[in-house]
Amino acid sequence: MSDQLPGDQHQTEEIQYAQLDWDEDGQPLSSVFGDVYFSRANGLEETRHVFLQHNQLALRWQQLNSTEKFVIAETGFGSGLNFLAAWELWLATAPASAQLHFVSVEKFPLSKSDLRRALALWPELQHLSQQLINAYPCIVGEGFHRLSFMGGRIKLTLIINDAARGFAQLLATTDPLYAQHSSKVDAWFLDGFAPSKNPQMWSEDLFSGIHQLSKAGTTAATFSAAAIVKKGLKFAGFSLEKVAGFGRKREMLKAIMPANRADYFYPQPFYKSSSHFPSPWPINGSASVPAEKHALIIGAGLAGCTSARALAERGWRITLLERSNRIAAEASGNPQGVLYAKLSHKQEAQAEFNLTSLQFAQSFYAARWPTIGNKIGVLQLAYDDSEKLLHTQLREKFSTAAELVQFVAPEQASEIAGIHLHHGGLYFPHAGWISPVQLCEQLIEHPLITLLSECEVQDIQRKNDLWCINNDSELQAPVVIIANARDAQTFPQTQHLPIKSIRGQITYLPATASSQQINTVICSEGYIAPARNGQHCTGATFNLKEESRELRGQDHLTNLENLREPLPGLMDDWKNLDVNSLDGRVAFRCTLPDYLPAVGPVADEVATLHSFAPLRKNARAFIQETGKYLPGLYLNIGHGSRGLAYTPLCAEILAAHVNQEPQAVASELVNALNPARFLIRDLIKNKR
Repeated sequence: MSDQLPGDQHQTEEIQYAQLDWDEDGQPLSSVFGDVYFSRANGLEETRHVFLQHNQLALRWQQLNSTEKFVIAETGFGSGLNFLAAWELWLATAPASAQLHFVSVEKFPLSKSDLRRALALWPELQHLSQQLINAYPCIVGEGFHRLSFMGGRIKLTLIINDAARGFAQLLATTDPLYAQHSSKVDAWFLDGFAPSKNPQMWSEDLFSGIHQLSKAGTTAATFSAAAIVKKGLKFAGFSLEKVAGFGRKREMLKAIMPANRADYFYPQPFYKSSSHFPSPWPINGSASVPAEKHALIIGAGLAGCTSARALAERGWRITLLERSNRIAAEASGNPQGVLYAKLSHKQEAQAEFNLTSLQFAQSFYAARWPTIGNKIGVLQLAYDDSEKLLHTQLREKFSTAAELVQFVAPEQASEIAGIHLHHGGLYFPHAGWISPVQLCEQLIEHPLITLLSECEVQDIQRKNDLWCINNDSELQAPVVIIANARDAQTFPQTQHLPIKSIRGQITYLPATASSQQINTVICSEGYIAPARNGQHCTGATFNLKEESRELRGQDHLTNLENLREPLPGLMDDWKNLDVNSLDGRVAFRCTLPDYLPAVGPVADEVATLHSFAPLRKNARAFIQETGKYLPGLYLNIGHGSRGLAYTPLCAEILAAHVNQEPQAVASELVNALNPARFLIRDLIKNKR
């Protein structure tokens, strides 16, 4: 894990797709490592023998409770065959409401075309492999890709990275003193190319990470019985057993972490003034999954509804509290929102979050488009010099990512848009416009979600290990999620957050014969969506430190002026409009100073300032305490004008916090979103 503060710049490596040769039987071989991806005898049966049988998965899954989760971690995703075989067995043996998390690290991923060709070898898995192929991400550099199947019953976290570094990003911290606070793995699939072909993967760092991610009873299986693997597993604390291998392979290893496992630490003397590891402030030592999986969520906008759905799919009973008489009544209530995120060539938390959230959102909406909006693509025009420079800087990073974003000249942009444009730009073919209200309505259609409208939350108190709303005994639960945007600052527990409110006004423009030719969303300084019900939605203004909810003619004029340069051919149609009589809508965005959302547990302000006071004098101070958080209280706010892109991933990150499961993004990014970051930054800057 990086020692940098959340949001600081960090480096990642460019990825290389796997280089394959195909033998006479149509099986893939690595031309780099000179090794096969699976047994020539029968790859699927090899997987079943090595990984499924010797981790005793069928028996263990039959014994699961109805809402339990099970975590498999794998070295080397390859063609995804192990994942598909585990998925197939899970459907046959596990309870219908249990959840499988499959986490796999791959340094050299297959291209989608190679993946499709490799999986065609297993027609008996076609009903599953086609779902994987459809969801397989567009890979741009190292990073996490969380894929969800069967309504969240199956979760695949594909980490593009070296194995040791990839698993290190699952740890709450690399400091071995706090290894027990990371989400644990139940079974390991130690796959990948043979140690003789790829010794770099089977490193001491890898086995150190495996140790920290394992618990008593964690099992492991590997096709290899090589000395480097045996030594590594013993180093990681496992008890080993040699068993018969598959086919012509004489031996393989299976292993289990004993109940009396010995944690090896590298203690630091208390007199040391600084630590080799990051400060442990992000570690939530009070986190646990309550016996009663019930959560109250305050706010039924995009953040609240996506959070409700994410937890309901994990077996949580949700009570959704909304002060209005309908859902998505505030900033989430615009008739047309744009699935939009700002790409960057930089290596920093905000750029990583934007890219990851956009890709997750596109996958999240893939099956929902017909009922929530229109996947007609989004054009981001290079409308001024700074945008042109940005798009030039993006070319190298995204040159092979046409499935995600395409660089188009003015002629191409005009053809896509249906109207003449002077500028080229970026085209996102799998984006479009969404009705947030329709989306929220669809999200809360779940038997475990109950909506209570016209419920104004004025008070949150902790009583007898439960959170109580408005001192009402009918409104209490072990978990409360605050998802009411800027109004989070009204609660004492979250008043310390530097929440900013930005007024935004959108304008409804009457469709004309010319404007009805627009057939994609066009973004420049403002945006305009294709006509819906005879009008275009355009905007929105940014009015800092303003609270007026009244429509203003001047703001309508601003929205019109923002269209003049990119869409000059249409402005004659609207030149005679009376801006004071135009309709529109006013709402207030919730943002934070670093333009990242606040997602995760709520810090105990007083205890945090006390425990981490040494940071005022030394940002690297050695502090042997975990973070101080209010048990069972969480936040999901600060999405600004990008709620449609941000909230699906943020809900997944939040659910992982609440349900104590592997995170959907790297720990550095989890920490960059942690609401406690502002208290820590203030301490380091000696402001608190």
